[in-house]
Amino acid sequence: MRVGLVSTYPPIECGIATYTQYLNLALRDSGNETFVMSQHGAQGHAVFPVFQAGAPSFATDVFSVSARMTPDLVHIQHEYGLFGAQRGVAVIELILRYRLAGMPVAITLHTVSEEIKDDERLILKHIVDDCSAVIVHEEFQRQILLKNFGHMPDVESKIHVIEHGIREVPPIEDAKSKLDLAGKKVILLCGYFRPSKGFHRIVDIFPGICRQEEDAVLVVAGKIRNIQFDDYRAELFSSLNNSPVSDRITILRGQFPQHTFDTIIAAADVVVLPYELGGQSGIMAQCFAQGVPVVTSDLHAFRLII
Repeated sequence: MRVGLVSTYPPIECGIATYTQYLNLALRDSGNETFVMSQHGAQGHAVFPVFQAGAPSFATDVFSVSARMTPDLVHIQHEYGLFGAQRGVAVIELILRYRLAGMPVAITLHTVSEEIKDDERLILKHIVDDCSAVIVHEEFQRQILLKNFGHMPDVESKIHVIEHGIREVPPIEDAKSKLDLAGKKVILLCGYFRPSKGFHRIVDIFPGICRQEEDAVLVVAGKIRNIQFDDYRAELFSSLNNSPVSDRITILRGQFPQHTFDTIIAAADVVVLPYELGGQSGIMAQCFAQGVPVVTSDLHAFRLII
């Protein structure tokens, strides 16, 4: 089968880009032929950087490339901020173009809110109605869609649950020594810095942890994505630098290659995910791949995954 993927893709800095990279490799390993239509900046074998997220020609550009590639199926990775303004409404035009051409479309919804907002409802209504298949990562997300759109034709049969998945990788030996953390009890905050991740909450309570555990250190590893949330980054780093236990905080900034990121995670005794919003977490999957325990907020998806 020839599958065309529509998504961000590395080296673009985006969790969905990383997810799509692993999905793409898995599809190829299963004997499928794949190609990727992504934003400008994407790279790789059979990866075509064909659109800018906010460009008015988004749907036309992507459809034109995919039509020439004659896929058996197009698979869109959906996130509300991925395809431009007004919650990425341009993806609806793209789906309709495929439908008019008789080309099947599957879509993976990476965010399904427990309480669907009006603008989300409008977009999801068209997605559920016009796509051939809708994929979510958790059964409760399927139930949310059925509750809101189950009255529409064929909805129950087209919504499928496929779990996020976890890589199978060998353990990283001597990870703490490689990061000069041997003998320490390492608490790790990692990923993109944005307010909804809640990293500031852990920075605030870390001095109390230090009073209880003399070997505890906090490692903060990541960066902001593009130039988003610059104010939050400034506030977070101010809190880190001004912490009364700043000598027990290590900051690792950058977009790390996979092996380096694996080493950072493997060096942790615990990874904290104090997220205030979200569904499934790519970071959580990375932690499980390395066998590192996590402490999370009480988001519904997090409770189910754990």
